[in-house]
Amino acid sequence: MMHVVKYSGEEVPFNSDIFKRSILKSGATQEQVNQLFTRIEDKIYDGITTQQLYVLAFNELYKLKNSFAARYSLKKALRELGPEGYFFEDWVGKLFAQLGYQTTTGKTLQGEAVTHEVDVIAIKNKTLNLCECKFRNDVDAKISVTTPMYFLSRFNDLKNNEFHFFNETLKPNLGWVITNAYFTQDAIAFANHYGVKLLSWDYPEGNSIKNIVDQTRFYPITCLTTLTDYEKKFLLNQNVVLVNDICKHPDKLAGINFTEEKVDAIIKEAKELISFNI
Repeated sequence: MMHVVKYSGEEVPFNSDIFKRSILKSGATQEQVNQLFTRIEDKIYDGITTQQLYVLAFNELYKLKNSFAARYSLKKALRELGPEGYFFEDWVGKLFAQLGYQTTTGKTLQGEAVTHEVDVIAIKNKTLNLCECKFRNDVDAKISVTTPMYFLSRFNDLKNNEFHFFNETLKPNLGWVITNAYFTQDAIAFANHYGVKLLSWDYPEGNSIKNIVDQTRFYPITCLTTLTDYEKKFLLNQNVVLVNDICKHPDKLAGINFTEEKVDAIIKEAKELISFNI
């Protein structure tokens, strides 16, 4: 049996079916995925890293269609919303807005004892949600139990105070810890016991970040393979965070000296990416 080495150094058995299912999420057909796997199968060896597996699949998907590779790279694209994490907070705020919330980011609220910086504030149906965003650059990073414990103490200092946003005065009802990484089992157990909502790359099952993005087409521009790292960062600094921003407002690409051919390629990939039905 072959094993795969994760970023953390942990070795796990290689499962070709799981690997193929992950590639299938790119939008490629089952036949295309099977053909792709046949092309790379002899390059997979005992002790291969998850990063090497990703590169093999990404390169083959890129040959098929840019948007396949772009969709497959979502997890990496979220890490590229760093290194500081500010763009990840902005993306989370826009994600909540997409889900029907009124949102604002980067606010300082007065608690009963001290002030607190709140990454994302989201209101829906008179429920005031306070969100703590934890951005991580590491591939297999995990958020430990200390994070929801610390957040709960901050939330408790705020929950009895009233705050005015979007013409409503409300007390905080729900607290969230949101990460592009993973949660440890202790973090999940603690949060569930004390009513802290969690959202991560793979949690909660069926309604995680990767599920929500596939359902809403809420892809960050860092997914696009037609953009260089410099171009991605430039657009992020111009508050162009979503692929959909480019589709709706292609004039936002005017800030960079793109050729007409490149603009057409970027828009083509962007439209293919958000039009896919998962």
